[in-house]
Amino acid sequence: MVAGVLAALFLALTAGGAPARADEEPAHFKVSGGYKGSIFADRASGGFFSFEYRGGPGLEFWHIRPSFGIGGTTDSSIYGWTALNLDIYFGPRLVLTPSTGIGLYRTGDGQDLGSVLEFRNGADLAWRFDNRSRFGVGLHYLSNYGIGDKDPGIGVVTIFYAHPLGSLLPP
Repeated sequence: MVAGVLAALFLALTAGGAPARADEEPAHFKVSGGYKGSIFADRASGGFFSFEYRGGPGLEFWHIRPSFGIGGTTDSSIYGWTALNLDIYFGPRLVLTPSTGIGLYRTGDGQDLGSVLEFRNGADLAWRFDNRSRFGVGLHYLSNYGIGDKDPGIGVVTIFYAHPLGSLLPP
């Protein structure tokens, strides 16, 4: 799965939509809420919420920007991560952001994912407004990719709002 996400990042850099220019897209603060579980297997399901910082132009390298986030579930699981993100634009409004990352997971009363170290891969699809804020859906998958005693993995589907940090204060 990690190789697939890296291949998608490479393809996105060389074909398809256009990455944004660094001076166009500011850093964002993202708030998400949704569902974690699986419709394909027996997984502990429940609510999921998260907060994430996505870096601005000063942290960009080859159109890839870092993010740092923390999420929690309704069954007391917590996941903190860092990731790499690439914005791919399809016109001025539609933005696809594939990402890949790594983080630390605490089970709480939720699904035992088999390891404290978990990888996070997925993508966001958002509508970008004139002020550079975004509203969209995200789909991510957490897995230890076999480094733990077991590896059930778990999917997360969210709705999010990302606010550009440069516009938090009045001009």
